[in-house]
Amino acid sequence: MIAPSVRLGKGVVIHQPDLVNLYGCEIGDDTKVGAFVEIQKNARIGARCKISSHSFVCEGVTIEDEAFIGHGVMFINDRHPRATAADGALQTEADWACVPTLVKRGASIGSGAVILCGVVIGERALVGAGAVVTKDVPPGAVVAGVPARALVRRKGSHEMG
Repeated sequence: MIAPSVRLGKGVVIHQPDLVNLYGCEIGDDTKVGAFVEIQKNARIGARCKISSHSFVCEGVTIEDEAFIGHGVMFINDRHPRATAADGALQTEADWACVPTLVKRGASIGSGAVILCGVVIGERALVGAGAVVTKDVPPGAVVAGVPARALVRRKGSHEMG
């Protein structure tokens, strides 16, 4: 389902539009979105990105231009998730705070990675498949593991061209 509240740029390709859930989000020019992807309200995807199938981009996530999101990547926007408030009633939006996450230009996130809220993934950084990112990732860094730790810094990573 693609809700009327979605703002799509020019040339956006949504593979199998009947198998996505997009609402209240913005997707930039020439971005490709795979099947079984959910992008929630107040999420922003830049231009020329690739969001692979089975990924979840929640409210509060900003993905800048030319980023790659692998298959099954999960973003989290709540540091203290609970179903109910202290009185036992179901939580409402008033009961929690959305913590923003930023994926900078040209970053790549490997399949199956989990990105905790409140982090910044730097320009042209690479997050390995299956990593759990709990802290900021510097520009050009390569991180992997649980929790994600720096492996190397790629040559020329500071140059954006």
